[in-house]
Amino acid sequence: MTTLQSVVRRRRAVAAAGAVSAGLLVLSACDKPTPMATITVGQSSVSSEATCGGEGGSLKSAALTKCLKDKDIETLSVDPDETVRFGVDPEIADERWTILMNGQPLLPEDLGKTYTTIPGSVFFSQQYGAQGNSTLVSVKAGDGKKNSNTVTGLWSFKLEKKDS
Repeated sequence: MTTLQSVVRRRRAVAAAGAVSAGLLVLSACDKPTPMATITVGQSSVSSEATCGGEGGSLKSAALTKCLKDKDIETLSVDPDETVRFGVDPEIADERWTILMNGQPLLPEDLGKTYTTIPGSVFFSQQYGAQGNSTLVSVKAGDGKKNSNTVTGLWSFKLEKKDS
């Protein structure tokens, strides 16, 4: 009976080692997710991994232009009287970031913090380049240098004006 027990134990140990090895192999094939950007209005929020880039390398301008035309993005309804909150993972903040509205910089300087707020009315104001009842808003990550033109990632969202 002792021999049978040791054979069973050995088989279990081999099976466990095989399962662990297979699990590690599967995990090594997974891509590391890109950092997240989040937009919150009132009680609603949407988060997204990078629409383009977000993995450290710089994006060429053709790739950036193509990315800004992407239609498969998260949408959030915004009451112009509410505040729109932008949050980014620390990895994005470390690289400095700014907000683009319809592809144009909305802020005069890029940010090194993980959070900022903007009045909702800005996103539907012609003064800021808005047209119609929806606006493409993007979080653009840089290369860590203040006000650099290098883009390393883009997180895009669509803001739709909430009917009053």
